[in-house]
Amino acid sequence: MCGIAGWADLARPSTGMCERVQRMNDAMASRGPDGDGIWSGTHAVFGHRRLAVLDPAHGQQPFVFTDDSDEPVVALTYSGEVYNHGELRDELERRGHKFRTATDTEVVLHAYLEWGVDAVSHLNGMYAFAIWDQLRGRLVLVRDRLGVKPLHYTRHGSGLLFASEPKSLFASGLVHPSVSTDGLRDFLASVHTPGQSLFQGVQEVRPGTVVILDASGVHEQLYWQLEARPHHEDVDTTVTRVADLLQDITARHVQADVPLGALLSGGLDSSALVALGQLAAHRGGRPLRTFSVDFAGNADHFAGTGLRSTPDAPFVRDVATRCGVDHRDIVLDSAELADPRHRRAVVTAKDAPALGDMDTSLYLLFRAVREHTTVVLSGESADEVFGGYPWFHDADRVHAHDHPWRYFTGHSGTYQALLRDDVAAGLGIAAHREAHYRQALGEVPHLAGEIGDRMRKMMYLHLTSWLPHLLDRKDRLSMAVGLEVRVPFCDHRLVEYAFNTPWAHHSFDGREKSLLRAAVAPLLPASVIGRTKAPYPVTHDPAYHRAITEQARDLLATPSAPVWTLLEPERLRDRLERPGSDHATRSGIDFALNLDLWLRTAQQRHGAEGR
Repeated sequence: MCGIAGWADLARPSTGMCERVQRMNDAMASRGPDGDGIWSGTHAVFGHRRLAVLDPAHGQQPFVFTDDSDEPVVALTYSGEVYNHGELRDELERRGHKFRTATDTEVVLHAYLEWGVDAVSHLNGMYAFAIWDQLRGRLVLVRDRLGVKPLHYTRHGSGLLFASEPKSLFASGLVHPSVSTDGLRDFLASVHTPGQSLFQGVQEVRPGTVVILDASGVHEQLYWQLEARPHHEDVDTTVTRVADLLQDITARHVQADVPLGALLSGGLDSSALVALGQLAAHRGGRPLRTFSVDFAGNADHFAGTGLRSTPDAPFVRDVATRCGVDHRDIVLDSAELADPRHRRAVVTAKDAPALGDMDTSLYLLFRAVREHTTVVLSGESADEVFGGYPWFHDADRVHAHDHPWRYFTGHSGTYQALLRDDVAAGLGIAAHREAHYRQALGEVPHLAGEIGDRMRKMMYLHLTSWLPHLLDRKDRLSMAVGLEVRVPFCDHRLVEYAFNTPWAHHSFDGREKSLLRAAVAPLLPASVIGRTKAPYPVTHDPAYHRAITEQARDLLATPSAPVWTLLEPERLRDRLERPGSDHATRSGIDFALNLDLWLRTAQQRHGAEGR
């Protein structure tokens, strides 16, 4: 998977850049535990941290192509996986290209040599990479279509610094971790403005976009976006097409030269990938390892809710038995989840406030999985692609003039209720959320004559403004322990097809994710096919609430804590007296603790830069 970093400036030589880029590289060592490298050109320096997945013995980066005089022509620092690299390699060899490794990295470099920036249209995968083109005198930054892999950049003088994570930019000593007001608004409103980060002056390369620095300055080129296309196939044909796509996609995603597994929750999405992945892995002679997360004490304290009526464990067992996989349960206890060391690790990994035990448990799950495998499949984005959330099937939510996930996340109520009045008034979160909603709706593509298709709007909003949160969370917490997580449902071919499938097809059996359910029904136990959507699990052990309540009391006893510049202490104190069984109460306490830790981390980084 890897991490990338670098600095390019056409107006200055690279002398003096190397030390700073080395610091940037070191700041994301967890993304690449298998090696690191630095390359220096005339006006650019690239860094790379490697997590070896394909051809582990070769493919060290940055990767450089030289001319007959051994002078660099193109340099590449690359993160991700291109799943059609085999076909591309064959095509490029027919065009005369020679390869010295079996990596997809080298395929990407040669694709650029053959097609220039247009090479991106040939790639199928998750990736973020930078190219220094010596002949054209330009830096090229590229991010995959759905934004699975992160890539941030900032301007410095006449040049650009870029990195997989903001913390890497800060390590250069040239960028300060100042919180952006608009970024904070996005976070509290639970929306995502493409290209914007939580930090002032730090931008994201937008999904499906190329950013170029050349003699004319910095400019963007959009190479992919969702488009409205007619769909003429009936339900049966559509189900078959979805099944065929999923088989092809999964077969590509299980390609690896290192141990590979899958996350298994017992829900439809992960179970589908496990079944398909087991078939593909078995044909390749590799056993598929699967992993689930559970919590000590949940069997005694589990209480069903409107969103989750059943625990995962029985469904996980059904799938593991049916598919014959090598399964492991990762069981976490409340002491681990509440441990401030793990909270700090999560906040550091995300460069953002964490989401309480939902984030901590995912981090600890990934850490445990990494002991057994290097790559796992995950069912992320199936709900966005196939309309799996409950509010897709709630007429009031569908026709409401607001982001439909607003009340599910808690950001719009629980978090904002803790803000100081002056901070809330200054941020204007409601107005920001409304403006974001109107702008996003204005971007939704439509067929000629198509008016008022609310479900197309719902799909678009989820894919462009909600999914980025989930993908970033999964990338940061997995790469913090050197684990590569692949998300087959983000294959752009599947996304495009599902986006343009009529909603009547998506809900033809009166349930959520009708197409996915029908496509994989022959592979899964009846219990899973009949199960309703359940969100990511949380601990129900009261010991967790007691632990974070004590931590919050310590925070309240620290009047100099940076969090009080944003939150009202008495509002947090009031929540400590409420029942721990109330999810909003627990979420609010976790939010205060994590926000304080995030602000402290930013202050410490700023202070370290000044020394």
